[in-house]
Amino acid sequence: MANKAWFQSGVAIIITLLIIMLAIQVQVVFEPLFTIIATIFIPVLLGGLLYYITQPIQSFLEKRKANRLVGILSIFIIILIVINILVMVIVPVISDQVQNLIERMPALQRDFQAVLEFLSSQREELPFDIDIEGYTQDILDQSGEIISNIASNAITILTSTVSVILTLILVPFFYFFMLKDHEKFVPAMVSPFSGTVKQFLTEWLYDVDRTLRSFIQGQVLISFILGVILYIGYTIIGLEYALLLGMLALFLNVIPFIGPWLAFAPAGLLALIQSPIMFVWVALITLIAQQIESNLITPNVMGQSLKLHPLTVIVVVLAAGNIAGFIGMLVAIPTYAVIKTTIQNIWRYRTTLENTLLTDVQPQLKKHN
Repeated sequence: MANKAWFQSGVAIIITLLIIMLAIQVQVVFEPLFTIIATIFIPVLLGGLLYYITQPIQSFLEKRKANRLVGILSIFIIILIVINILVMVIVPVISDQVQNLIERMPALQRDFQAVLEFLSSQREELPFDIDIEGYTQDILDQSGEIISNIASNAITILTSTVSVILTLILVPFFYFFMLKDHEKFVPAMVSPFSGTVKQFLTEWLYDVDRTLRSFIQGQVLISFILGVILYIGYTIIGLEYALLLGMLALFLNVIPFIGPWLAFAPAGLLALIQSPIMFVWVALITLIAQQIESNLITPNVMGQSLKLHPLTVIVVVLAAGNIAGFIGMLVAIPTYAVIKTTIQNIWRYRTTLENTLLTDVQPQLKKHN
């Protein structure tokens, strides 16, 4: 029984859980390490995100014989130009729209309540029974809570100036060395090992890199295209706060499958307040954008590189959202893809070892016979 795969896997899981439990019991010993990890986690995460987004630019420049440092400097200049354009052109418009939305929030709440009251008066004509009064109060309470949370988060951000400045300093630092020395990472990580273990770790790290590269580059490009399509559509139909809603859709569409629905909710709500026919137009534009994304953009941008079933994606995203909120939803799919890649590599490594052992043992058995 000890040679069975399921038994060995169970023992490995139990030992891992015991190690985690013992580490928790003596966590005071690891507190300095946890502090260091917590300090550099966000800068490394943001630096890695920037690296994967801009790495194609670096490859393009180096294929045209550009020096590495020249290529990195060019990428930094491009980023500064993009940030400058955002600050000068887009940020003021979004800021005005946000300010206008906040000022109009009481009036929008009254308009929305009027819409719900009209629906309530037509309850008998509806094909289903719904507690409109209860939903009205819940939505109003939640909208007030959202506004208060935004205010409290803004205060928290302002009071965390030191942490923000430290992050802003560390992100370019990590990002620069990722662009400069990314080929050295895998050899440095596997250098203490040798033989089949070194080969396994090398293949695993390269597979994880390909997985993250495929997801981040593909999802960012898809999200950008969808955001642009929705902004153009909202502008054409005359939806208020089109740029703000387009930018919101751009960021939320980073979450596969669930993101588009999260982006549709505020757009549909504002459209319903503006006019019922506007809600129909917003729903139609969202449907068209999703069909373009699922049938044209995603197959050509990402292909089948991750090979994740849509139902799996939905379950993983929803579970991660319940566990870790919005951040969990953002990192759910890449984390799941990395875990899947790791398991596949372990299984391939184990199969290779078994085949190697069989190849070595068979000649000896033949001689013995």
